[in-house]
Amino acid sequence: MLFYSVFKRLIGKEIVVELKNDLALKGTLHSVDQYLNFKLLDVQVIDEERFPHMASVKNCFIRGSVVRYVQIPPGELDPEVLQDSTRTEVAKEHASR
Repeated sequence: MLFYSVFKRLIGKEIVVELKNDLALKGTLHSVDQYLNFKLLDVQVIDEERFPHMASVKNCFIRGSVVRYVQIPPGELDPEVLQDSTRTEVAKEHASR
């Protein structure tokens, strides 16, 4: 759930999602769920020459299992908050054992 909470903070921000088939999409994060499925608005294809059939796509749903990387804008993620969240997750995990 750690990554889910990180991505929830990025709703409304512009991100780039690179898929396992090398397609990279830039758009505004509209929603994310616990499976790390993403919904992007105002989508732009990064390499339009290679993927011309995707040029007309404006909004899309991306299944989490096909995501390779997510590029987060600089300055959008506070490392201290991420470290605290990681410590909390580990503490929960150890407490449940």
